[in-house]
Amino acid sequence: MVTQKPVIVLKFGGTSVGDVSRVKLVADIVARHRKESPDSNLIVVVSAMAGETNKLVALAKSCVERPNPREMDVLLASGEQVTVSLLAMRLLEIGIPAKSLLAPQARIATTAEHTNALIEGVDSERLNRMMEDGTVLVVAGFQGVTEDGDITTLGRGGSDITAVALAAAANATACYIYTDVQGVFSTDPRMVKGAKLLERVSHEEMLELASLGAKVLHTRSVYFAMRYNIPLVVLSTFAGALEPGQNGTWIVPEGELMEKPIVTGVTYRLDEARIMIQGMSPDISKISNLFDVLAEKSVFIDMISQETVNANSVNLSITVPDENSLTALETIRAMVPELGAEGAMIDRDIAKVSVVGIGMRYHTGVAARVFRALAKERIDIAMINTSEIKMSVLVPRKYCEVAVRALHDEFIDFDVATSEEAA
Repeated sequence: MVTQKPVIVLKFGGTSVGDVSRVKLVADIVARHRKESPDSNLIVVVSAMAGETNKLVALAKSCVERPNPREMDVLLASGEQVTVSLLAMRLLEIGIPAKSLLAPQARIATTAEHTNALIEGVDSERLNRMMEDGTVLVVAGFQGVTEDGDITTLGRGGSDITAVALAAAANATACYIYTDVQGVFSTDPRMVKGAKLLERVSHEEMLELASLGAKVLHTRSVYFAMRYNIPLVVLSTFAGALEPGQNGTWIVPEGELMEKPIVTGVTYRLDEARIMIQGMSPDISKISNLFDVLAEKSVFIDMISQETVNANSVNLSITVPDENSLTALETIRAMVPELGAEGAMIDRDIAKVSVVGIGMRYHTGVAARVFRALAKERIDIAMINTSEIKMSVLVPRKYCEVAVRALHDEFIDFDVATSEEAA
């Protein structure tokens, strides 16, 4: 059994290693962490250079119409091989012992679902042995290996998932996710100039924010971190990364939050469609059959609302990912006779705007404030979805930006101002 020193995991996305000059910058950031935490071992996870995966996909499709999934994974995994080797070489040149590892060498075991595999385990003892002498391990993100030795890839957000899985296996003190933004903001700073950089967010809040449109982290990586209680830190590779005190946003268990604001963030999605089934039978068995058929077609259903027309008729509305909307619509229209419905129509001109905050569990009146803020802007709500820590509303797409700003003003700016006045 190898005695384990504290471990820190650093992950750098494709933008962070986009060219050789950026690879050198990443090496300097790794050197800074090594200097600041001399008693910790470091594992560095890197993605392929920005745009490289898309190029490889295009290359495959230029060769064959339908690339074989197994061979596609072999091709896609080559992108990370370039960046791990370049970064390891740079670290060695500046005097830091380093070793690059591909998934089979790091023994990142996955299921056999090619192009979207799930991590099943990591050989942590092997990693600890390789770090005994202080060697920095530079591990390829996004990829794994099956029991039979086949290369797999982890799908969208795969490098984040690799980093969190390694952090969990190594019982890391933290997993730093370096990206091209300074951290997690209270809303999209491109839309609202007053968006605030958040110091701390709970795992549960971040999971909701990510699923509701915030693009900083993928939901699978956040879920992994929450499940294994791994603190995540989101921060910028470029803005002051070499300067001490750049803390970014810490994503931690709820119990570590000193304050629980009512709403932590406001986010939005523009990639969903609303399908409305008019005048269908209220028979629950027919509705159940509808959702069974959609599930068989791998259509994910998000929001659901039902309006009673009369004793024999209801209008049913659902929202689905835009990429599945045509499949969903064709399926539903084919079922109109057996549903006893008059027809089905689709609306893609929608936006889902959401407020998220762990403090919603402990405060009343959130819904009233949401409705009041949107009413002031004369924005009608088509559908509503809630949980303990979030409230989502469906609005016309043309009002998305106005709605986000109105809710940010109502909750973030107002509550911050109130808190400062109280202090």
